[in-house]
Amino acid sequence: MPSRRIGAALGLLAALLLPLPAWAAEGPAVFGIPVDFILFAATLLGVALFHHHTLRVALTGLAAISLYKIGYTGFDEGAGVQGWLAHLEHEWVVLSNLLGLLLGFALLARHFEDSGVPHALPRYLPGDWKGAFVLLAMVFLMSAFLDNIAAALIGGTMAAHVFRRRVHIGYLAAIVAASNAGGSGSVVGDTTTTMMWIDGVSPLDVTPAYVAAVAALAVFGLIAARQQQAYQPIQREAGAGARVDWARLGIVAWILLAAIATNVTVNTRFPEAADAFPFLGAAVWVAILLALPLRRPEWSLLPDAARGSVFLLSLVMCASMMPVEELPAASWETAFGLGFVSAVFDNIPLTALALAQGGYDWGVLAYAVGFGGSMIWFGSSAGVALSNLFPEARSVGAWIRSGWHVALGYVIGFFVMLALVGWHPQTPHKAARAAPPAAAAPAR
Repeated sequence: MPSRRIGAALGLLAALLLPLPAWAAEGPAVFGIPVDFILFAATLLGVALFHHHTLRVALTGLAAISLYKIGYTGFDEGAGVQGWLAHLEHEWVVLSNLLGLLLGFALLARHFEDSGVPHALPRYLPGDWKGAFVLLAMVFLMSAFLDNIAAALIGGTMAAHVFRRRVHIGYLAAIVAASNAGGSGSVVGDTTTTMMWIDGVSPLDVTPAYVAAVAALAVFGLIAARQQQAYQPIQREAGAGARVDWARLGIVAWILLAAIATNVTVNTRFPEAADAFPFLGAAVWVAILLALPLRRPEWSLLPDAARGSVFLLSLVMCASMMPVEELPAASWETAFGLGFVSAVFDNIPLTALALAQGGYDWGVLAYAVGFGGSMIWFGSSAGVALSNLFPEARSVGAWIRSGWHVALGYVIGFFVMLALVGWHPQTPHKAARAAPPAAAAPAR
């Protein structure tokens, strides 16, 4: 079975690396690369290569890295199994918050889809290529308050309606790019920015990402819209007769407001409590349950959402065990490179590593890791999800050939942001939050 071959391959890699001698406190290294990172890279490579077995790969990688750390280098919290348990205790609030948000936002996205808004929107689209561009702009805007995966799926559904299922691969790449760009400046729009928010980064610190995101949208959006118009013109009558369920739309707003209000209150008035209990994830679920008398959520979504959440949390846990002191120093050049890395490797663990390291301009990083994954179909969860609707998109060559404008948009957007906003690295956000106001280092 493929799953057994995957586990065996990663297990063999771990077996080959584990016997290496422990070199002082720094731990073993191969060609100067710590074995921790080699195991992590092998896990991410397995995720990239075996798309149908990502959960098994992630769990196998987590087990291999945990065993290696327990047997050799230990953790910041201590050595051996006790150190691993202490590390898990240190991370449980972040992991629990993320789990609550991922599961809750899956139900929220379905509430929005069932509200009828996605089916009503096409009637407001202009004709010719401008309609295709406006649809991308709608996806961009939806992703600011919905998860980028949901925004991409809703955008793909609308595109299938208005283009009679004849959607150009370059336009599919643009839908993914629009969803990732739209979520890059919002702490409720992308898992990476939500992770930053949970970790203590202010929502205002990621909003400058929209400077780059809007510039990128103007580049790839215009080119993709003309691609699609030449391939299959828009059919505006597809949205006729759709009705909006305002109760479901109100539930979406209620859940988002509950999450935002809770996180702002806890982090500003009770910062010590933020590290002790997963208030954000709990608030989302309290809001969902309180809305039950109005509309029931689609509970059947939870098993698939749970599997996807465990996959992401496994990668986050792997990233939390990496020796971040060995990483390149935080800089705009590093952030720019991470955008291209995220096109191949999942941006969730990249974000976790950056948060552990600290010292980034979070707006620049949010754009880089959030948008960069759009350059290849499996580089972001939104791309993987959309390819389930359009299997023809599962071709790296076709995606790059037809969606070349996404990479161009990334580069132009990044340097527009650098020119207009600049690079403003911040002191480690957790240390700044914990320190007294007089002792906190000023942002540079």
